[in-house]
Amino acid sequence: MKNGKTLTHRICMIALAICINLVGGQIALLLKLPIYLDSIGTVFIAAVFGPLYGMIPNVVSGLLMGMTIDIYSLYYAPVGIILGCVTGLVYKKYHPKKWWILLAAVVITIPSTIVSSCITAFLFGGITSSGSSIIVQLLAKTPLGMVGSCFVVQFITDYIDRVICLYVVAVLITTLQKTIGEKFREWMY
Repeated sequence: MKNGKTLTHRICMIALAICINLVGGQIALLLKLPIYLDSIGTVFIAAVFGPLYGMIPNVVSGLLMGMTIDIYSLYYAPVGIILGCVTGLVYKKYHPKKWWILLAAVVITIPSTIVSSCITAFLFGGITSSGSSIIVQLLAKTPLGMVGSCFVVQFITDYIDRVICLYVVAVLITTLQKTIGEKFREWMY
């Protein structure tokens, strides 16, 4: 940390990321989309400030949503922690751009999908507030079973969600680097 001003900028950016997560999650919930859109802020913070800071926005927004609108969000806090950590590590090492976003999305999706599909299958029997619950219930009657169907559906929906998040974040970072310039680079880890 360079100085108190940098810390203030980080806190403000994290608060903005939490708001972005809340708005994205609300849109997906209200429209019953099979994707979540509640991780764009988390991916942004993880990409800009690193894995430790990346764990904060999804946990806080999940707690806020869980206490106000969507009780299921509370139980998925470990997913947000894993997502923020893995995304921060991937960005630190590779800074994914263009078609690398597709590969980075796979790397980021697998660990969080394993945890989220277990939560969905074991705690909720495959039924959550997500629009993908219908697909899970249909696939659960196949040889995949509940856990397998949760994983398959979660992976597909999580992957699409992560590609969207990574693309939005890549555009946002590029725009901020062009408009703010050196100041933005100072804030990054």
